[in-house]
Parts: sequence; structure tokens; C-alpha cells
Amino acid sequence: MLLGSGELGKEFVLCAKRLGCRVVAVDRYANAPAMQVADAFEVIDMLDAKAIQRIAKQHKPDFIVPEIEAIRTEALLKLEQSGITVIPSARAAHLTMNRDAIRSLAAEQLKLPTARFAYATSEAELARTIERIGLPCVIKPVMSSSGKGQSVARKTADVATSWKYAIEGMRGDKQMVIVEEFIDFDYEITLLTVKQRASVGGKTMFVPPIGHRQVRGDYQESWMPCPMAPKLIRDAQRMAKKITDEIAGPEGAGLFGVEFFVKGSRVIFSELSPRPHDTGMVTMISQDLSEFELHFRAVLGLPIPQLTMRGPSASAVILAEGDIEHEPAYIGIANALREPGVEIRIFGKPSARPYRRMGVALATGKTVAQARKKALKAAACVQVVEGKAR
Repeated sequence: MLLGSGELGKEFVLCAKRLGCRVVAVDRYANAPAMQVADAFEVIDMLDAKAIQRIAKQHKPDFIVPEIEAIRTEALLKLEQSGITVIPSARAAHLTMNRDAIRSLAAEQLKLPTARFAYATSEAELARTIERIGLPCVIKPVMSSSGKGQSVARKTADVATSWKYAIEGMRGDKQMVIVEEFIDFDYEITLLTVKQRASVGGKTMFVPPIGHRQVRGDYQESWMPCPMAPKLIRDAQRMAKKITDEIAGPEGAGLFGVEFFVKGSRVIFSELSPRPHDTGMVTMISQDLSEFELHFRAVLGLPIPQLTMRGPSASAVILAEGDIEHEPAYIGIANALREPGVEIRIFGKPSARPYRRMGVALATGKTVAQARKKALKAAACVQVVEGKAR
């Protein structure tokens, strides 16, 4: 049972179906991408614990796989106690669905290097907090996705706007923001970290670092390989293993997207997702086993003998420019596919809004720079438009 049925969940379902699994896709709206390829679907309020427990009792899944942040995780704890396997664990889902919980664990308990941070639950408290953290600073809802509600406050006059934007972009019912020191990093990476079950050796594996660029707090493009000194890679791997070991426990399995800032010789922990990561969509073209295949194999305890890289690769998002209420259409795909080494994935979202991620362009090249150029060019070819009325 997949809790959250967006584009990442859709790819996970396709992996599961190839090996004969039955999948129930769940989300708060109908016709979500993963629902289109699953065996069954349910539309519920994901913050309603009783609704989650009801559909789990109805479908009796062996595994519950969270794919979004806004889930009533207390329900997962009860389901885990009843014998259902929650991926990677109910505790991990609870900790990582809330930025305050995972940041406090990383900085205070595990002593990982992070940006200085604090929390605020009102606009007035936010103003006082910014006085301590200093300007500029980054303000995010403690529960959100795809950069929603995230902004940079550069002057005191930005406080009210940042607070309003964070509250409008929050998911769930926890009105709280995290205020972070602004780090002028050299680059940022995602380190995909795979924890395997004891039945196949219990090894932790790492996909090579993925470089990425964000706008409005949301991923725009990603690439592999990301040039990074071997010592810095080892530092990131050590931190990723430490935090995933802690939150998953000895029995937890699955793929984690662990984000880091890199500044000079420092690697700084940023965030963690207990599931495939949007920046990791580049793995659909960069290697033999995508992040979705790795997550699926880890969940089921199937072996992952090795990863074979295909060479320099990149991804670039296809964004909507305006509001489209029903069945968007796409033009320009043929032009995008004229370039050798380019692939297009359309997610099949039933509606669009400005900046909503509707698809992704994937590309390979002789160099990372060439792959990025090809992916960006292909993404720019595709336009999201009003579909024909039916």
C-alpha cells in the first residue's frame, strides 16, 4: 500500500508490478499518477488516522510505503504494531515527516554538522527568532514538499511575507516554521542511501552523489556524476549511514534521499527523505537500477549485486506555466526527442498550476555539461497546455 501517489510513487509502482506485486495507491485526490498504474486506489484525507487504519484493514497490505510528508504517522505506529511492515519503519516515517524532528535528531542527538536553526509558531516569534539567527536566513514550514512555503528573508521587512508564504505552503496541521542560517554553499548534493535487509547481508549502499539546482526551494535539474573530493564523499557517506542507521533501526530497509550542502572542505547535513528523491529521477537514465528499483528491491529484501553507471547524465523538470483544471495536454515532445540520448517522462497529473512539476527530461552526454544542456533544451521544448474537452 502506497501512501502518496505522485510521480515518484508511480515509478515505484511500475517496479513492483514488473515482479508481480499487487499495489494499492492512496492519496488525497483522485487519478493521481500512481493510481493510474496500480491495481486499486483509495482517496482519503491522509491526516485522518482512522481512514488510514480503515483502508489498511480492508486491503491487508504486507507493506505500507509512505511517499509523501503529510501523513498521520501515529496511525503507522499502530499498524506496525499489528504486524504490517512500514517502510523503512514507523519511527523513521514519523521523524522524517517533520523537519523539526529530523533536524533536532541530526544536530542535537547525533551531533551532525547543520546550519544554525530555530523554530517559530507565530509571526512575532519568527521576528524574534530571526534576530538570533541573523539575516539573511531561510524560512520553511516544518511540513511541506517540493519547496512549497520556502523563502529567503534578506531584510526585516521580509518577515511578514515569509511567514504568510510558509503558512500557505505548509502541509498537515502543524503551524510551525524552521528558521535556518543562510549558508552560501559551493554546491548541494543528494546522496541516495540504500539500507538492505539482513536476509541479503544488511549492507548499506550509496549511489554516487547527485548534484542539483533549486529555484523557489524546488528542484529544477540534477546531474551525475557530481565532481566531489573523495574525502568529502566519505564524510557524506559516514553521516548518511549514521542517521539512517538511527532512524531505520536494525530491521528497517529502503532507500533514503539524504541532502547535504558542501562549503569548501565542510559537508553540512540539510534534510532527509525516507524514500526516493525528486533529484534522483536522473537515475532513470544514469544507471541500470534506478532509485525506484533500488527502493523496491530493498523493501522486499531482494539482492542488489552492483550498480552499473552509464556515464554523464542529467534531468530537467517540465513545469506548468498556468492553471489547467482538467487533463492537461503536452506539445513539443517530438521536438524534444529528436536529440539522441534524450528521454521524456510525463507524470500524468490530472491538473496543473504555475510551477507544478508535470514531467521530466532525461539525457546522457559525453560530459555532464553536455548532458545538462541536452536535458534543459529538451525540457524547454515541452509545453503544458489545455487539453481538449471530452
